[in-house]
Amino acid sequence: MLFRSRIILVRHGETTWNTEGRYQGQEDTELSERGLEQGRLLAQGLKDVPIDVFVSSPLKRSFMTASFCAELHGNTVAKDERLTEINHGLWEGRLAGDIEAEYPDEFAAWHTQPHTVQMPGEGGESLEDVRVRVRAAFDDYAQKYAGKTVLVAAHDAVNKAVICDLLGLSQAAFWQIKQDNTCINVLEEQDGRWRLVLLNSTTHLGYLFSGIEQKGL
Repeated sequence: MLFRSRIILVRHGETTWNTEGRYQGQEDTELSERGLEQGRLLAQGLKDVPIDVFVSSPLKRSFMTASFCAELHGNTVAKDERLTEINHGLWEGRLAGDIEAEYPDEFAAWHTQPHTVQMPGEGGESLEDVRVRVRAAFDDYAQKYAGKTVLVAAHDAVNKAVICDLLGLSQAAFWQIKQDNTCINVLEEQDGRWRLVLLNSTTHLGYLFSGIEQKGL
């Protein structure tokens, strides 16, 4: 079967907040030194892969990750607000342990029944909010870039929410998918149907899987 559209979906490189276990959400954090190196390794890993279009979340950690890749292809990166990370509301900028202490019930639900949680505070999102906007973006890419390969650089929750949706899974399966920093996922679309070709690949970083468990997710 020939697939009409292909999306190479990556997560951004590591940030200091990732290593601290601090919830980022839509806070515009920078890549750490290790994150910058991960971005360069990702670009090297994809430099011989034909990629036509580069799209990123507007947040710097994803945009910089995509920019490393686009540069080696002589291309530029478009920004799409729909790829922005989940708004964690009042949890943004706070350590996971502090959130668990202040919001024990909500924190427990987020890690056991994530599809039931609305992030607290003004602007706080649910996974359904994320799913709707990101799925709309992916459907647009499939139509607009038919027959092409698109690199999409986004975030942990964004990636997991849309992968669940494209595979016909409920957001209840959110935590059954892992996304390491600069991981590569490949999804293909034909006539409105999507298939997963590759998930959470990190071989460009020198290992098959990381074993890293980040707390601020």
